[in-house]
Amino acid sequence: MNAATHPTSHTPATYTPATYTPATPAHVQAAVRDLPRLVPTGRGTKPSLLADAGDAARLDLRGLAGILEYDPGEYTFTAYAGTPLAAIAAALAEHGQSMPFDPPLLDAGATLGGTIAAGLSGSSRYRYGGLRDFILGVQIVDGQGRLIRGGGKVVKNAAGFDLPKLMVGSLGRLGIIISASFKVFPAPRATATLTATLPNLTAALQAQARLMVGPYDLEALDLLPDAQGALTLHVRIGGPAAVLPARLERLRHVIGVGEAQLDDRALWHTAQEFTWVAPTAYLIKLATTQQQLPALDAALHHAGATRRYAVGGNLAWIAWTGDPASLHSLLAAQGLRGLVLRGPTPVGPPVGPFVGAATPSPMLARITTALDPDNRFPALPA
Repeated sequence: MNAATHPTSHTPATYTPATYTPATPAHVQAAVRDLPRLVPTGRGTKPSLLADAGDAARLDLRGLAGILEYDPGEYTFTAYAGTPLAAIAAALAEHGQSMPFDPPLLDAGATLGGTIAAGLSGSSRYRYGGLRDFILGVQIVDGQGRLIRGGGKVVKNAAGFDLPKLMVGSLGRLGIIISASFKVFPAPRATATLTATLPNLTAALQAQARLMVGPYDLEALDLLPDAQGALTLHVRIGGPAAVLPARLERLRHVIGVGEAQLDDRALWHTAQEFTWVAPTAYLIKLATTQQQLPALDAALHHAGATRRYAVGGNLAWIAWTGDPASLHSLLAAQGLRGLVLRGPTPVGPPVGPFVGAATPSPMLARITTALDPDNRFPALPA
């Protein structure tokens, strides 16, 4: 952190939010000790997560970037929080490996720390599991400026209190992530997708159910409703390229319709980078279930929202062009809660960054008190 931006113990109690750029973990510790309120930031791919941060100073972690350790034989890596996911993906690809939780927004510049803090996983979570299933360890700075390590750097050493999983979805409000360790998998040698258009959600869910109980080794299973109520089912598989056409034909027979796409990179790039979301729309992540999906989809269809259901219907991505307060009411009426990742304007309290039903957690309140007794980080909204 250079002298011009280094916070000191003389920082006034009230101030205009500023951005600080730490270059080392020790700089982060100094900032936490010296600033009354602060939140970490990365490359700005999910700006709505800071919508309720108020007057808190921004701690720009882009200077804390780089892969610290990578052992292809152990299938693990450790990297600083500010490391772009694209850089990690490129290093893994050189050894035929990948992050199996399929993190979104690689090309947009998303960082490792921001992805952990937002708890984001992509469509391949259907087969492999989400980010929290692959994180092994973290190093954080808590609200007292202490450098704390939880978990380990390899699978066999990941023991003790599960601090790494606690950081997943924490939005930087429980501690500032300095670095993290993950396990990785071999990347599929090739992938292909069956695209099937079905007349309505009921038919799509029935087709999906047949696929989910069969021995088909699906990589991803996404549903894309259109404005007329029809749905397109995207079924992705992976493996040796020579066997994929026959496997796709088998899937087509199970569903009854469908077209094979042997080069499906552009198709899934659209999902990973959210290029289907208009620049004027809010992007919301929402956990749901197949049982909740019919009522949710009917409400979103009536409201004219564009949406995509991933992970077999257990994860919804919503593009919302109306008033965020209306979506807040729509989701709250169904007992659902979404996270606003970005939008055309900031979404402040009481809506952003969450929309929908509140989920108070006494346990979270106790953890927050232990990690941040001086309330240096903005509180997580209820």
